[in-house]
Amino acid sequence: MGILIGFGLVATVFLTSALSGVFGMAGGLVLLWVLLLALPATAAMAVHGVIQFAANGSRAVMSRRYADWHILGFAISGLAGATLLLLVVDYTPDVRLVSIVVGLMPILVWIPAHWFTLDASRPPQAVVCGFIGGALTLTVGVAGPTVDVFFIRTQLDRRTVIATKAALQVISHGVKVAFYWRSASVLGMTEAGAIALSLPFAIAGTAAGHAILQRITDANFRRWVRWVVTVIGAIYLTRGLMLTFGG
Repeated sequence: MGILIGFGLVATVFLTSALSGVFGMAGGLVLLWVLLLALPATAAMAVHGVIQFAANGSRAVMSRRYADWHILGFAISGLAGATLLLLVVDYTPDVRLVSIVVGLMPILVWIPAHWFTLDASRPPQAVVCGFIGGALTLTVGVAGPTVDVFFIRTQLDRRTVIATKAALQVISHGVKVAFYWRSASVLGMTEAGAIALSLPFAIAGTAAGHAILQRITDANFRRWVRWVVTVIGAIYLTRGLMLTFGG
Protein backbone atom coordinates (compact mmCIF):
# COMPACT_ATOMS: atom_id res chain seq x y z
CA MET A 1 0.00 0.00 0.00
CA GLY A 2 1.62 3.24 -1.16
CA ILE A 3 1.50 6.65 0.49
CA LEU A 4 -1.19 7.88 -1.91
CA ILE A 5 -3.44 4.87 -1.23
CA GLY A 6 -2.85 5.25 2.51
CA PHE A 7 -3.86 8.92 2.32
CA GLY A 8 -6.93 7.94 0.32
CA LEU A 9 -7.92 5.42 3.01
CA VAL A 10 -7.57 8.01 5.78
CA ALA A 11 -9.62 10.57 3.81
CA THR A 12 -12.29 7.96 3.04
CA VAL A 13 -12.51 6.94 6.68
CA PHE A 14 -12.96 10.57 7.79
CA LEU A 15 -15.64 11.36 5.20
CA THR A 16 -17.57 8.13 5.63
CA SER A 17 -17.48 8.47 9.42
CA ALA A 18 -18.87 12.00 9.09
CA LEU A 19 -21.62 10.67 6.82
CA SER A 20 -22.51 8.01 9.38
CA GLY A 21 -22.42 10.65 12.11
CA VAL A 22 -25.28 12.40 10.33
CA PHE A 23 -27.34 9.46 9.03
CA GLY A 24 -26.20 6.62 11.28
CA MET A 25 -25.27 4.13 8.55
CA ALA A 26 -24.50 5.45 5.03
CA GLY A 27 -20.80 5.94 5.69
CA GLY A 28 -20.30 2.29 6.52
CA LEU A 29 -21.80 1.31 3.18
CA VAL A 30 -19.38 3.54 1.27
CA LEU A 31 -16.37 2.42 3.31
CA LEU A 32 -17.09 -1.27 2.74
CA TRP A 33 -17.44 -0.65 -1.00
CA VAL A 34 -13.98 0.94 -1.10
CA LEU A 35 -12.43 -1.86 0.98
CA LEU A 36 -13.94 -4.54 -1.27
CA LEU A 37 -12.15 -2.93 -4.21
CA ALA A 38 -8.78 -3.29 -2.49
CA LEU A 39 -8.99 -6.45 -0.36
CA PRO A 40 -10.38 -10.00 -0.43
CA ALA A 41 -13.93 -10.12 0.93
CA THR A 42 -13.04 -11.75 4.27
CA ALA A 43 -10.17 -9.34 4.94
CA ALA A 44 -12.34 -6.37 3.93
CA MET A 45 -14.94 -7.52 6.48
CA ALA A 46 -12.35 -7.64 9.26
CA VAL A 47 -10.86 -4.24 8.43
CA HIS A 48 -14.31 -2.69 8.01
CA GLY A 49 -15.27 -4.06 11.41
CA VAL A 50 -12.25 -2.49 13.13
CA ILE A 51 -12.83 0.95 11.61
CA GLN A 52 -16.59 0.88 12.14
CA PHE A 53 -16.09 -0.26 15.73
CA ALA A 54 -14.05 2.89 16.36
CA ALA A 55 -16.44 5.18 14.48
CA ASN A 56 -19.60 3.77 16.03
CA GLY A 57 -17.95 3.56 19.43
CA SER A 58 -17.16 7.26 19.42
CA ARG A 59 -20.67 8.06 18.17
CA ALA A 60 -22.20 5.91 20.91
CA VAL A 61 -20.14 7.72 23.55
CA MET A 62 -21.01 11.17 22.19
CA SER A 63 -24.74 10.44 22.12
CA ARG A 64 -24.97 7.99 25.04
CA ARG A 65 -27.49 10.05 27.00
CA TYR A 66 -30.01 9.61 24.17
CA ALA A 67 -29.63 5.82 23.81
CA ASP A 68 -32.57 3.56 24.62
CA TRP A 69 -30.92 0.73 26.58
CA HIS A 70 -34.20 -1.18 26.87
CA ILE A 71 -34.34 -1.60 23.08
CA LEU A 72 -30.63 -2.39 22.94
CA GLY A 73 -30.91 -5.26 25.41
CA PHE A 74 -33.53 -7.08 23.34
CA ALA A 75 -31.66 -6.41 20.08
CA ILE A 76 -28.45 -7.91 21.48
CA SER A 77 -30.26 -11.17 22.26
CA GLY A 78 -31.25 -11.38 18.59
CA LEU A 79 -27.70 -10.64 17.50
CA ALA A 80 -26.40 -13.47 19.69
CA GLY A 81 -28.78 -15.91 18.00
CA ALA A 82 -27.65 -14.87 14.50
CA THR A 83 -23.99 -15.21 15.48
CA LEU A 84 -24.43 -18.74 16.79
CA LEU A 85 -26.27 -19.78 13.63
CA LEU A 86 -23.53 -18.47 11.32
CA LEU A 87 -20.81 -20.11 13.40
CA VAL A 88 -22.59 -23.43 13.00
CA VAL A 89 -22.83 -23.13 9.20
CA ASP A 90 -19.23 -21.78 8.94
CA TYR A 91 -20.21 -18.95 6.56
CA THR A 92 -17.67 -17.41 4.13
CA PRO A 93 -18.55 -14.18 2.23
CA ASP A 94 -18.51 -13.72 -1.54
CA VAL A 95 -18.07 -10.24 -3.02
CA ARG A 96 -20.81 -10.77 -5.63
CA LEU A 97 -23.36 -11.86 -3.03
CA VAL A 98 -22.33 -9.02 -0.73
CA SER A 99 -22.74 -6.41 -3.47
CA ILE A 100 -26.15 -7.65 -4.64
CA VAL A 101 -27.64 -8.03 -1.16
CA VAL A 102 -26.40 -4.61 -0.01
CA GLY A 103 -27.62 -3.11 -3.29
CA LEU A 104 -31.14 -4.43 -2.68
CA MET A 105 -31.36 -3.27 0.94
CA PRO A 106 -32.53 0.30 0.18
CA ILE A 107 -35.77 -1.07 -1.28
CA LEU A 108 -36.91 -1.53 2.31
CA VAL A 109 -36.85 2.18 3.14
CA TRP A 110 -39.31 2.90 0.30
CA ILE A 111 -41.93 0.31 1.29
CA PRO A 112 -45.08 2.17 2.48
CA ALA A 113 -45.45 2.14 6.26
CA HIS A 114 -49.00 0.72 6.06
CA TRP A 115 -47.75 -2.45 4.34
CA PHE A 116 -46.26 -3.66 7.61
CA THR A 117 -45.46 -2.19 10.99
CA LEU A 118 -41.91 -2.50 12.29
CA ASP A 119 -41.08 -0.81 15.55
CA ALA A 120 -37.85 -1.43 17.46
CA SER A 121 -39.42 0.01 20.60
CA ARG A 122 -41.52 -3.18 20.87
CA PRO A 123 -39.43 -5.94 22.55
CA PRO A 124 -40.29 -8.82 20.14
CA GLN A 125 -39.47 -6.64 17.14
CA ALA A 126 -36.26 -5.41 18.79
CA VAL A 127 -35.16 -9.06 19.03
CA VAL A 128 -35.98 -9.59 15.33
CA CYS A 129 -34.14 -6.37 14.48
CA GLY A 130 -31.05 -7.61 16.32
CA PHE A 131 -31.21 -11.02 14.66
CA ILE A 132 -31.63 -9.70 11.11
CA GLY A 133 -29.14 -6.88 11.64
CA GLY A 134 -26.59 -9.24 13.16
CA ALA A 135 -27.01 -11.81 10.39
CA LEU A 136 -26.54 -9.17 7.70
CA THR A 137 -23.57 -7.53 9.44
CA LEU A 138 -21.78 -10.88 9.55
CA THR A 139 -22.76 -12.09 6.08
CA VAL A 140 -22.53 -8.92 3.97
CA GLY A 141 -20.72 -6.52 6.32
CA VAL A 142 -23.45 -3.93 6.87
CA ALA A 143 -27.08 -3.85 7.96
CA GLY A 144 -27.86 -0.13 8.18
CA PRO A 145 -30.81 0.17 5.76
CA THR A 146 -32.47 -2.94 7.19
CA VAL A 147 -32.03 -1.97 10.83
CA ASP A 148 -33.14 1.55 9.94
CA VAL A 149 -36.59 0.28 8.94
CA PHE A 150 -37.14 -0.82 12.54
CA PHE A 151 -36.21 2.64 13.84
CA ILE A 152 -37.26 5.20 11.25
CA ARG A 153 -40.99 4.60 11.83
CA THR A 154 -40.88 4.73 15.63
CA GLN A 155 -41.77 7.81 17.65
CA LEU A 156 -38.13 8.18 18.71
CA ASP A 157 -36.39 11.42 17.75
CA ARG A 158 -33.36 11.41 15.46
CA ARG A 159 -30.84 11.58 18.33
CA THR A 160 -32.27 8.53 20.07
CA VAL A 161 -32.35 6.66 16.75
CA ILE A 162 -28.69 7.47 16.06
CA ALA A 163 -27.55 6.76 19.63
CA THR A 164 -29.33 3.41 19.96
CA LYS A 165 -28.27 2.21 16.52
CA ALA A 166 -24.68 3.28 17.21
CA ALA A 167 -24.58 1.23 20.41
CA LEU A 168 -26.00 -1.80 18.59
CA GLN A 169 -23.53 -1.37 15.73
CA VAL A 170 -20.58 -1.20 18.14
CA ILE A 171 -21.46 -4.65 19.40
CA SER A 172 -22.30 -5.98 15.92
CA HIS A 173 -19.01 -4.82 14.41
CA GLY A 174 -17.09 -6.10 17.42
CA VAL A 175 -18.60 -9.53 16.82
CA LYS A 176 -17.77 -9.20 13.11
CA VAL A 177 -14.11 -8.45 13.86
CA ALA A 178 -13.89 -11.57 16.02
CA PHE A 179 -15.72 -13.61 13.35
CA TYR A 180 -13.32 -12.61 10.56
CA TRP A 181 -10.13 -11.83 12.47
CA ARG A 182 -8.34 -14.89 11.09
CA SER A 183 -8.67 -13.26 7.64
CA ALA A 184 -6.74 -10.18 8.76
CA SER A 185 -3.55 -12.24 8.55
CA VAL A 186 -3.41 -11.43 4.81
CA LEU A 187 -2.60 -7.82 5.67
CA GLY A 188 1.01 -6.66 5.71
CA MET A 189 2.59 -4.24 8.17
CA THR A 190 2.00 -1.29 5.82
CA GLU A 191 -1.71 -2.03 5.51
CA ALA A 192 -2.06 -2.59 9.24
CA GLY A 193 -0.26 0.71 9.90
CA ALA A 194 -2.56 2.61 7.54
CA ILE A 195 -5.61 1.12 9.24
CA ALA A 196 -4.29 2.06 12.68
CA LEU A 197 -3.59 5.60 11.44
CA SER A 198 -7.14 5.91 10.14
CA LEU A 199 -8.80 5.18 13.50
CA PRO A 200 -8.37 8.71 14.95
CA PHE A 201 -9.82 10.08 11.70
CA ALA A 202 -12.82 7.80 12.12
CA ILE A 203 -13.46 9.41 15.50
CA ALA A 204 -12.85 12.92 14.13
CA GLY A 205 -15.24 12.32 11.23
CA THR A 206 -17.87 11.02 13.63
CA ALA A 207 -17.54 14.19 15.73
CA ALA A 208 -18.02 16.34 12.63
CA GLY A 209 -21.12 14.38 11.61
CA HIS A 210 -22.50 14.53 15.14
CA ALA A 211 -22.27 18.33 15.06
CA ILE A 212 -24.20 18.43 11.76
CA LEU A 213 -26.86 16.08 13.17
CA GLN A 214 -27.71 18.58 15.90
CA ARG A 215 -28.57 21.17 13.24
CA ILE A 216 -30.96 19.21 11.03
CA THR A 217 -34.64 18.52 11.69
CA ASP A 218 -36.24 15.11 12.18
CA ALA A 219 -38.16 15.57 8.91
CA ASN A 220 -35.03 16.33 6.88
CA PHE A 221 -33.19 13.47 8.57
CA ARG A 222 -35.83 10.95 7.51
CA ARG A 223 -36.11 12.42 4.00
CA TRP A 224 -32.40 12.51 3.18
CA VAL A 225 -31.49 9.15 4.68
CA ARG A 226 -33.75 7.43 2.11
CA TRP A 227 -32.11 9.09 -0.87
CA VAL A 228 -28.55 8.66 0.39
CA VAL A 229 -28.84 4.91 0.97
CA THR A 230 -30.73 4.45 -2.30
CA VAL A 231 -27.94 5.99 -4.37
CA ILE A 232 -25.31 3.95 -2.54
CA GLY A 233 -27.39 0.80 -2.95
CA ALA A 234 -27.68 1.37 -6.70
CA ILE A 235 -23.89 1.52 -6.96
CA TYR A 236 -23.54 -1.75 -5.02
CA LEU A 237 -26.19 -3.50 -7.10
CA THR A 238 -24.58 -2.39 -10.35
CA ARG A 239 -21.22 -3.76 -9.29
CA GLY A 240 -22.71 -7.03 -8.07
CA LEU A 241 -24.54 -7.61 -11.35
CA MET A 242 -21.42 -6.76 -13.36
CA LEU A 243 -19.35 -9.24 -11.35
CA THR A 244 -22.03 -11.91 -11.71
CA PHE A 245 -22.82 -11.56 -15.39
CA GLY A 246 -19.75 -9.78 -16.71
CA GLY A 247 -17.34 -12.58 -15.98
